[in-house]
Amino acid sequence: MLVKAVRSYLVVRRAAGFKLEVDEWLLRSFALFAEKQGEQFVRAQTAMDWASRSTSPEQKARRLRIIIRWARYLRAEDHRHEIPPDQDFGQRRQRTLPFIFEPADIDRLIQQALQLPSPDSLLPHTFSTLFSLLTCTGLRISEALALRFDDVTTDGLRIRETKFRKSRLVPLHDTAVSGLERYLALRRRLDASHDHVFVSPRGGPLRYAYVRKIFRRLVEAVGLEAPPGQARPQLHSLRHTFAVRALESCPDGRDRIAQHMLALSTYLGHAKVADTYWYLQATPQLLNDIGSVAEDFIKGERK
Repeated sequence: MLVKAVRSYLVVRRAAGFKLEVDEWLLRSFALFAEKQGEQFVRAQTAMDWASRSTSPEQKARRLRIIIRWARYLRAEDHRHEIPPDQDFGQRRQRTLPFIFEPADIDRLIQQALQLPSPDSLLPHTFSTLFSLLTCTGLRISEALALRFDDVTTDGLRIRETKFRKSRLVPLHDTAVSGLERYLALRRRLDASHDHVFVSPRGGPLRYAYVRKIFRRLVEAVGLEAPPGQARPQLHSLRHTFAVRALESCPDGRDRIAQHMLALSTYLGHAKVADTYWYLQATPQLLNDIGSVAEDFIKGERK
C-alpha cells in the first residue's frame, strides 16, 4: 500500500513541475522498510527509525523532511497516517556564503580563457564566450551547455525545460548580443554533426566535467582564492555573482524592491522568490543596505 502511495504522490508532485529523483529513491526505500514490518500507513516512530539509519545528522534530517511532506499529503485523505515530528537530529544545515567575483576577477578569468592552447582556433573563444555569458545572464551551466542555434533568438535566449521543468526567455543586453554573434560566426564555420552552441575540441557537445576542469585551471592560473569561511570559486559562482550584483542595483522604495525581486527571480528561473531573497546575505554591502533601510524605517523616515 505504501509503495503504491509513493507512486501516486510522485505523479501529483511531478505534474506541478518537480523532478524528485532523490525523493523517489528515498520514499521507495522507506515504503519497503515499513512494509517489511507489516505497516500499511506512515508511522512516526518508523519514520524516525528509518531516517536514523543514515550516517550524518544532515542526511537524517533530510530523509525525515521528505517523509514529512509525503505524510502530510497522505494524511489529507486518510488520518491513519501519522506526521513525524520535524527533528533536526542535532544539526541544521546552513548554506555557505557563495564566492562573489569582483569585476576585475571576471576580466582576468576571461582573458586567461583567451590564452588557452587549442588544436583549433575556436576553443579559447568558446570558453571566453561561455564564461562571459554566464556572468552577464546568471544562467545555470547546464542551461548554457544545452543551448542550440535555434535557442538564440532576436528576443533573447530560449531556455528549454531545465530545472523544475520550466522554460523561459532570457533577454540579452546589446553588448552580450554582439559578443555572442561574434562567437557564433566562428562556431558555424566548424563542421559539426549537431547544432549545440558550445562545442568541445572534438566538435561534440561541451560536457560539464570538461568545463569544470578548465574553469578550475583558469581560476588557479589567475590566483583566485576564497576568503576564510567562504566557498571557493566554482562555476555556479558566476550565477551567484550575477544575482548579487543585480540585487545591489535594486531601486529604493518597498514596492519597487518587490517588483525588482520578482523580476530577478523570474529571470534566474527560481521556483520560489525565497531562493532569490537568500542572496541578500551574500555581501557586506547588501547587509549594510538592509541595515540602513531598516534603521530608517524604524525612525519613520521611509515607508
